[in-house]
Amino acid sequence: MVIAMMSWLLAIPLLGAATGLRSLTPMAVLCWFAYLGYLPVGGTWAGWTTRLWVALVFTLLAAGELAADKTDWIPDRIAPGPLLVRLVLGGVAGSICAMTLNGSGIEGVVLGVVGAALGAFCGFMIRRDLAQKFECGDWPVAFAEDLFAIILAAFSLHVITS
Repeated sequence: MVIAMMSWLLAIPLLGAATGLRSLTPMAVLCWFAYLGYLPVGGTWAGWTTRLWVALVFTLLAAGELAADKTDWIPDRIAPGPLLVRLVLGGVAGSICAMTLNGSGIEGVVLGVVGAALGAFCGFMIRRDLAQKFECGDWPVAFAEDLFAIILAAFSLHVITS
């Protein structure tokens, strides 16, 4: 009971926050958890996440996002388009995780969207401020943020699947 409550109140919003930092990385991690059988979604609407090709596609897209994020032509994550993508993917991830916990998909969507919004705005401000404070440019901070998003997504899914 305590683990389920912690999953709802901590892990799903944290997975959403990881989506706010890197929109595709948490979905890639989620698909790998599902493909490897740790996330029980077989026989549900989210069964598509258990396919190897889906995990590979999301992994390639996430790797492309990690590389493209270091360029100047990518808009800020809080611009309307990128923010909307983060909110949608955070909601999808939250709904999938809520379903695996035998909970309400709507609550999972809300928790995922709130986490994604917080992750996007807080991540934007923290990255901007750290790059200015350390006068190191954007790339080292962005790389640290990549690692943090991957670890946060994996930790969240570990809590959910425990």
